[in-house]
Amino acid sequence: MNNLVQYTTKDNYAIIKIANGKVNAISHVVIDEINECLNNAEQEERVVIITGQDGILSGGYDLKVMTKSADAAKELVTKGSKLSHRLLSFPRPVIMACGGHAVAKGAFLLLSADYRLGAEGDFKIGLNEVMIGMTMHHAGIEIAKGKLTPVYFERSVSNAEMYSPSEAVNAGFLDKVVPQSHLLSTAIQIAQLFGKINKTAHKNTKLKVRKEHLTRLEKAIELDNIEEISFNS
Repeated sequence: MNNLVQYTTKDNYAIIKIANGKVNAISHVVIDEINECLNNAEQEERVVIITGQDGILSGGYDLKVMTKSADAAKELVTKGSKLSHRLLSFPRPVIMACGGHAVAKGAFLLLSADYRLGAEGDFKIGLNEVMIGMTMHHAGIEIAKGKLTPVYFERSVSNAEMYSPSEAVNAGFLDKVVPQSHLLSTAIQIAQLFGKINKTAHKNTKLKVRKEHLTRLEKAIELDNIEEISFNS
């Protein structure tokens, strides 16, 4: 591994930490390493905590890849959408510990987890795709539908509104906001609590609850793989 994603374990949980530069860009390597970490956690039957660096979970996809060509952008977005599908269907609970900003794919990671913690502070959370000229992809719309409250769904997807951590709770990006110094310890407490859930019952119930959502997401990923990623100046 290239150490852009770190994997540590203790007790019943695994911590997957993204550490890829100032904005924690989501690249092919980052996704590959997250998937490798998820393979380990699944094999070890651990609750998963995914986090970033103090101040940022992720600013989104690697812009060097996204601006290279339409095909390069589509390949990375499709790969990221498949990661979201995996997180949403992961057999063990997935907790996001967001220590700051979460923009574009960073916000979609929040929308792909079972429980989302945010840190207090002057941070922005949301989907800025339309603001930067990208027509929202089908998978993004489906992922957003799964977690965002109806009143905030179109404001977030169509209007690219950005939210403070407390506003992000109301919108549906986060479940709870805590002081930065308490973020990881709170995530660990939740992981230990979730570790007491019956593994089989959790997996089967999650898949039953999300069956229609996951099916729609699969179809959306297929559509995105056919269409071009659209950027407008």
